[in-house]
Amino acid sequence: MQEQYGLRSDDRVLQKTSFGFDVSVWEFFWPLMTGTALVMARPGGERESEYLAELIRQREVTTLHFVPSMLQVFLREADLRKCRGLRRVICSGEALSLKVQQEFLQRLTAELYNLYGPTEAAIDVTSWACKQTEDGKNSSDW
Repeated sequence: MQEQYGLRSDDRVLQKTSFGFDVSVWEFFWPLMTGTALVMARPGGERESEYLAELIRQREVTTLHFVPSMLQVFLREADLRKCRGLRRVICSGEALSLKVQQEFLQRLTAELYNLYGPTEAAIDVTSWACKQTEDGKNSSDW
């Protein structure tokens, strides 16, 4: 994760994934290995998009993970402009639809990455950056 996405000392990673899921491993250890701040969401907070938006704003979170279905719920929040410190959002765990990608790219200035990997083999084995082209269409860099 560090080689690919390069956390910096001023980054702040949100830990909100249950310990039973593989993503929680990088949410915990990636910031700890790089000296980056780790922001802990309250128990159950991962299901509350309004709480998450406020936490991201208040604690100046720069990096977080969403499953695409929760990202879709999060994108319904009225004032995502307040999350202006957000630099990167990583999605995995489900298929990331083109519709959710487009909405993300229209509403937020952060980078969006879609990762995939079978838990039995590795947490993530493929990734791509979701980008909007000059003509407003989405593209993906593998």
